[in-house]
Amino acid sequence: MKRLSRAICTTLVSATALAVAQPAAAQSVPNAPTGPVETQYYANGPFATTTTRSTAACDSKGNQCDVFYPANIASSTTRLPLVVWANGTASTPDNYTIWLKHLASWGFVVVATRDQQTGYGNTALDSLAYMQAQDINPASPFYQRIDFAHVGAAGHSQGASGAANAMFHSGGVIKTTVTFELPNQNWCNPADNCLLTPTLTGGSGSIFYVSGTADSLIAPDTQSGGTQLNSQTAYYNATPAGMLKAKGLLKGANHNDVTGTPGCGLLGFLKACANGVYGYLGFPTAWLAWQLKGDATAGAAFKNGTGEFFTATAWQGRVSNIP
Repeated sequence: MKRLSRAICTTLVSATALAVAQPAAAQSVPNAPTGPVETQYYANGPFATTTTRSTAACDSKGNQCDVFYPANIASSTTRLPLVVWANGTASTPDNYTIWLKHLASWGFVVVATRDQQTGYGNTALDSLAYMQAQDINPASPFYQRIDFAHVGAAGHSQGASGAANAMFHSGGVIKTTVTFELPNQNWCNPADNCLLTPTLTGGSGSIFYVSGTADSLIAPDTQSGGTQLNSQTAYYNATPAGMLKAKGLLKGANHNDVTGTPGCGLLGFLKACANGVYGYLGFPTAWLAWQLKGDATAGAAFKNGTGEFFTATAWQGRVSNIP
């Protein structure tokens, strides 16, 4: 990302309050869920969660990894799907605690490198390799606990590029990606620190593009500025028809809402985020539950034109190719 992008992200994210780890009551927050699938996955899942940090480096840059997971994983009778998380510019997993714990509460193991420059996706893939090593280590709490047939990726801003790049370079191990505020290529220097068209069109898997209507500067919905991939719509349109794909914008959400709580901001006026993470909890979690856990009802919510996603009052700019 360019220095300007890094400065914006660093300033905004550092101002974000992250003390609350549970969703607020739906009626008390902006972009509250309205339909049954969104409402179900907006709420925390059935599992209490815990977090651990690797004692040594887990990626090729020397960063440690944080792992969010159900607290009862040792007694689980089934292997759990894995989600690889990629941070935005100058951010760490600490900035996404609400979202990452929420996923873990739904029975996912989430691994997040502490790398603050994740756009290429290499450190996200390193964190996947770290979990593969943990799965065969009898001393690890994750010994024989991970379902590597069901691996997804997700990321924010530069990390949205990193998550997608990780999927497309995973040799098919990563099956799906959720991108939050995927930046247009005007912010990328060098250019391949963003998701590129050849990578996108030559890939496989599924992808859910998520942004906010108040993020017109970094992750706009429509084409501007002349670059080939300069909007969420351009990325969606460039995604091959053979891949399952969807796109939507959360109303009023800005670039860093995924990091925070309602009203977040320094003294209430420097708005690191506007509406907070809550509107992002429902459908992105439902997408992963569909793709990685086989929840067909969650998948039906994304059916083109008629699924619940298309009638949800908090969302606009929705498209999908889900039959």
